[in-house]
Amino acid sequence: MLRFIKVIGVLIVLVGVLILGLNFWIVSSTQERIYYNINDVPPKRVALLLGTSKRTVEGGTNKYFAERMKAAADLYHRGVIEHIIVSGDNETVYYNEPRDMLNALKELGVPEGSITLDYAGFRTLDSVVRAKKVFGQDDVIIITQDFHCYRALFIADHHELNAVAFSADNKDQLPFNLALRETLARAKAVFDLYLFDQKPRFLGEQEEL
Repeated sequence: MLRFIKVIGVLIVLVGVLILGLNFWIVSSTQERIYYNINDVPPKRVALLLGTSKRTVEGGTNKYFAERMKAAADLYHRGVIEHIIVSGDNETVYYNEPRDMLNALKELGVPEGSITLDYAGFRTLDSVVRAKKVFGQDDVIIITQDFHCYRALFIADHHELNAVAFSADNKDQLPFNLALRETLARAKAVFDLYLFDQKPRFLGEQEEL
């Protein structure tokens, strides 16, 4: 019994080391292309704005949503970008991230004609790959929070999408549960890309921006 416990302990340590190693790979290979100051961001025609819920589970305002909308609007009004793909989950008639993002951006002064809705951005991988294969973009600015930028850029690199990221926050301290979830999500992204060759859930017809 003691030997079994030791074996389990060793396996847990090895898995932990693997997960941390994959996280280090993702962060170290992408961190130089994340921008925090709007004055430093290289201009690009199109931004990919990654979706999240407008509300928290408790029903309050989701700060991550608000930060992303403000960051995208600021980039647009400063002339850093000309067009925004809002990509998010619209899996049910009661939940529509792209529509919420569209309305929020319009309230911040971004004209509707400069916004394209991607209703099939169910995961980060889906949003990134669809930006290239559906919307025909090879060069984008990804907008999301710092912790999410690394994984999004890593996926973009794998799919040969030339991308930089603009962080909607300034490396804010994450709640433990979110930090743990992102740590595991990064490791999963490596397996999805290099072992399972995961594809977007839905591609569909190409669209002109």
